[in-house]
Amino acid sequence: MQYRRFGRTNLNIPILSLGGMRFQKSWDQLDFSEISYEEQNKVENILNLANKYGLSHVETAKYYGTSEVQLGMGFQNTKKIPNIIQTKIPPNSDPKIFEREVMTSIDKLRVKRIDLLAIHGINTAEHLHQTVKDGGCIDILRSLQKKKLLGSIGFSTHGKSSLIEKAISTNLFDYVNLHWYFINQENTKVINLANKYDLGVFIISPTDKGGHLHTPSNKMLELCSPLHPIVFNDLFCLRNKNVHTLSVGIAKEADFDLHLEAVSLLSESDKYIPKIINKLKQESVNSLGLDWYHNWNRNLPSWEYTPGNINIPVLLWLSNLVEWLDLEGFAKARYQLLGNGSHWFPGCNANLLDVDVSEDQLLKVLEAHINPKKVINKLRILKEKFGDRVAKRLSEK
Repeated sequence: MQYRRFGRTNLNIPILSLGGMRFQKSWDQLDFSEISYEEQNKVENILNLANKYGLSHVETAKYYGTSEVQLGMGFQNTKKIPNIIQTKIPPNSDPKIFEREVMTSIDKLRVKRIDLLAIHGINTAEHLHQTVKDGGCIDILRSLQKKKLLGSIGFSTHGKSSLIEKAISTNLFDYVNLHWYFINQENTKVINLANKYDLGVFIISPTDKGGHLHTPSNKMLELCSPLHPIVFNDLFCLRNKNVHTLSVGIAKEADFDLHLEAVSLLSESDKYIPKIINKLKQESVNSLGLDWYHNWNRNLPSWEYTPGNINIPVLLWLSNLVEWLDLEGFAKARYQLLGNGSHWFPGCNANLLDVDVSEDQLLKVLEAHINPKKVINKLRILKEKFGDRVAKRLSEK
């Protein structure tokens, strides 16, 4: 395993981190007595493999169901506590509730100290305010630091780049967990700003949110050849020296293999990645057309100012991914989450188009776009393909 300095935390962090979101028994907060031997043994086998492969950073969260309690018991049973333990607690307007939730997580994990504690989901201006206000979440964490219960303080986010930049610029955080991978590079400038402030940068869910790369389309497999799309995406992220670690969401023991292959190829990444990026970009131009490729996301209205709160920028991005890379499964899941993902995935899908929202209403907010009619046509195609049901975030299932 290779390691990088995790910003001003000064921790030596492995470039692959064990994400604790996908191998737990349940998304419900169950008592450990409700977990079978087989279910707990699976977690402990994964912990043993992570230790063997050098993934010495484990990352979980309060709302990852039974993850914390199973990891805590796993640390005790395997007698192999990772070098770096991270958990995440959502911000709360009541600092007493927030502090109680932090202490509950420490108890569940059966450790004396949490190395990295993240405010989980600074996705709105209100979340940031709850965190940084006098007497707010940060002040609670500072008091727990003085008691030697916590190490460094960070935040995770699904928010807009402008909000993440504002949070970083407070200079109150030591690291950030954010989204950035090949199909979604919006946070490139954010990562550069994090480097300016010497923050550790942790990439959230690059395999799943990076296009369901555990079940890639045939077209994605072909374009990423000779690498698997997971290997390509890992290397794409890790070639950025301002990225320090990637979350590896393990559901079964074999899930380590492709990520470890990426680590083994990192020194040779220049041999593969530029050529694959060129293939992917050329296919994007071929599939979408040069004019659309360069201009599709210009002068689009924000979902807050769009009739029906339709999130046109995200929907067109999903449409492009279907046309370009055949990522239908990923696009369907994300489409059906819109309108049901709260602040984690804001705005609505196109189901209200031609029902409560008319074409004329959308044409008004799209008047500065290069091709408003084409936008509306793409929204109708998405609605026809994916508008049959709704989805929920994993932690809400």
